[in-house]
Amino acid sequence: MGTGTVVSGRVRKDLSRTNPNGNIPPESRSNSRKKKIQRRSKRTLISPVQKLVDTCKKVFANAKSGTVPSQDNIQMLRAVLDEIKPEDVGVSPKMPYFRYKVTGRSPLVTYLHIYACHSFSIGIFCLPSSGVIPLHNHPEMTVFSKLLFGTMHIKSYDWVADSPQPSSDTRLAKVKVDSDFTAPCDTSILYPADGGNMHCFTAKTACAVLDVLGPPYFDPAGRHCTYYFDLPFSSFSVDGVAVAEEEKEGYEWLKEREEEPEDLTVTAMMYSGPTIKE
Repeated sequence: MGTGTVVSGRVRKDLSRTNPNGNIPPESRSNSRKKKIQRRSKRTLISPVQKLVDTCKKVFANAKSGTVPSQDNIQMLRAVLDEIKPEDVGVSPKMPYFRYKVTGRSPLVTYLHIYACHSFSIGIFCLPSSGVIPLHNHPEMTVFSKLLFGTMHIKSYDWVADSPQPSSDTRLAKVKVDSDFTAPCDTSILYPADGGNMHCFTAKTACAVLDVLGPPYFDPAGRHCTYYFDLPFSSFSVDGVAVAEEEKEGYEWLKEREEEPEDLTVTAMMYSGPTIKE
């Protein structure tokens, strides 16, 4: 047995390695300091998703309808999103959300809720191959989208300001993006008035998209999600609207849908990735 010291009736085994003078050897003090440093390092290690939530709290601290974060804050959040990998948020192409069962309808889209408050929301859209999120808007919002894996076609639009309208529910829009994107790629950002505020996602392969909305949808504040039909420019002839022949393909009329698309089915599921602390 090692020697011990009786303290209030208990034997302290931690003093069993004292030297003849009763002092703790230098190597023991050094090992103790190293262990304390290691424990502190473990306590201060922040997961990528926790870092994302904490960054969003700073970026959207004063989020209101139509308010765009400063450029410094936008770049700070974009840098955090650019570094996030699928495993950081607990998603993989092998998960059942990404399996397409042929049913004669559009594939089911799954939304994994990560975090939400009045200032912002974070979630992941999981789309099987051929899955579609129809054309919709983001009124008065700034949105960051990070393609985690897969190949997706994105078509987006911005409104043409002050353009005459053929009807109250139809407006002219300019095509902003109409391309395929394959992960890994840069985080995309759309703004209240530009950057492709209306967009449609079509999965070419199984895809996962990490979305940050600031502020989030909220009907009482006027941030209602509206879906649209996209119609060729030639569909209407409106006085005061003139576009050069070679540019007509870059413009389309967006007509509001009265109801959500019938072929859109989104199932909400709880996020099961790394724990997030307040």
